[in-house]
Formats: sequence, structure tokens, C-alpha cells
Amino acid sequence: MGGTKVAIRVEDGATSRETTFLWVDAGDPARDVAALSDRLTTMFGESRGSVRAVGVAMPATLNRDGRVIAWPGRPSWVGIEVHAALDALFPGTVVRYADDGDLAAVAEADAIGARDVVYLGVGTGVGGGVVLDGRSLPGPDAGSCEVGHLIVDRSGAVCDCGRRGCLQGQASGPATLRRAAESRGEEVTFFALRDAWLARAPWAVSAVRDSCASIAAAVIGLAELVGVPHAVIGGGFASSLPGFTDEVATQIADLRRAGVPTPRVTEAVFGGLSSLRGAVLLARRSPTAFRAATA
Repeated sequence: MGGTKVAIRVEDGATSRETTFLWVDAGDPARDVAALSDRLTTMFGESRGSVRAVGVAMPATLNRDGRVIAWPGRPSWVGIEVHAALDALFPGTVVRYADDGDLAAVAEADAIGARDVVYLGVGTGVGGGVVLDGRSLPGPDAGSCEVGHLIVDRSGAVCDCGRRGCLQGQASGPATLRRAAESRGEEVTFFALRDAWLARAPWAVSAVRDSCASIAAAVIGLAELVGVPHAVIGGGFASSLPGFTDEVATQIADLRRAGVPTPRVTEAVFGGLSSLRGAVLLARRSPTAFRAATA
């Protein structure tokens, strides 16, 4: 569950099905849950009760009772008991919850067979996670890895969280489009940015490179802090912008210092759906291998 869309994957033995739908802008939580329920009914018909386990990946910060205390991408959900609302969609089924960035990191590490990975997903916001020795950091019941709120520029833009210079406020899809619009002097859609970036238009190149520079700074800081040799870049925005990951790798190389290895940088195996695949792993595995986004 993201700020703008919901992706669902069903696995049954060797078969799988996926669907994605967009939230209604500034949606009401009750309407959002109803839309989700309708989509589940379309997928399952009357057999929803046959589901053995459910994993939910979401960027919202929850308290220990499952109540939303912060969700910049879907502020109308603040105060909603997510666990109660979503558990009701699957009566009698085990439903597990975790931070979307953490789950994306686990899914990508699992896909490439790596035990140590830094993952950053660039979409409506910026999420991410760190996997060290095969486990998500900081660990069960210790909160989520708030990569998007690393401060990369004290004089930067104001983030949705209220602080200035967070990675999310500097490098998310909306932040990149905002800078592009300021440089171009008119509103810029994602498709216009992508076309201009591929055509190497100066205003588009500047906007994207600035975002990649912020991502690179965060990756270097995280990689050197915990000693991770591999960085994965994903998320809907980054995965849909050809060359974004290559530019991040270039910016990381520029930050190299003597005697300290820089992480290898690759594109996410699952593109913009890493969190979805992590949610499936959460449903299949013991929850102690993951952690919930609790405060």
C-alpha cells in the first residue's frame, strides 16, 4: 500500500496473479478500504477465506496498536487503526505488517542471494532499508529504517515530515518534478521529464542529477556506516526513468575516498514492486525475520 497506489500479488503453489490500482486523490480511509475490498473480491470471488497468510507493506508509521500516527502520502489515514481495518478483510487469516522500504530491501537481497544490501526506493516518497547478515535492520520491534528522512542538505527543501533537507524532500519523484518545473518555468509531468531527460535537455538533466546526488550521498553514508558492499536502487519513479541508477552510480564514484571501497550499484530486480514481493515473503516466513513500522 503506497501513497498513490496499491499493488496486490497472490501466490498459490506455482501460479501467481498481480494487480495494481490507484487510490482516489486525497481519499477518505473508509472509501480506500472499500476500494481495496472490491479489488480483492474481483481477484478472489467468494474464496477470500481460503487465503492462508497475508503480508502488508506500507510506508505509514504505526504505533504498537496498529494506529497510523504519520503518513505524509495519505494524511487522511492518521488515527486509523490499520490492523483492525485490514484484518477485517481477511477474517481468520494471519495478517502481518512491516515497513515497505524494509520489505523491499529484504526482497531484493533475497532475489540476488546477497546477505548485505542497502536498498533505496524512489517513488512518491523515498523509502529504503538495510539488510545485514541476511536480516533487516535495526531488527524486530525496533522501528523501521527511516532512510527517506536522512538529512542530506540542511539548507534543502522542507520535507513532508516538517524537517528541512531530508532525502525524501530532495530526491523523491515529486521533489524532482518540482525542481524541473522551477528550472523550466512551467509545470512538468513525469512523461515530459522522462522525454527531456533522454533528450538531455539541460533543465531535465539538472533536476535528475540533483536527485541522484542526494541518493548517492545517502548510499555512501549508509554503506560506510554498516559496511555494506551492494546498493540497490528501485521504486516506481527511479525504475521508470532510464539511466537513473547509472547516474546514481556515477555520483557515488565521485564520492570515492582513498582506502574505502564504494558499494556496487544495481537496479532493483523487481523494479517498482520490490515492496510487494517483500510483502509476499513476509506472509510466507516467520515474522521475526522482519520488523513492523512501529513507533
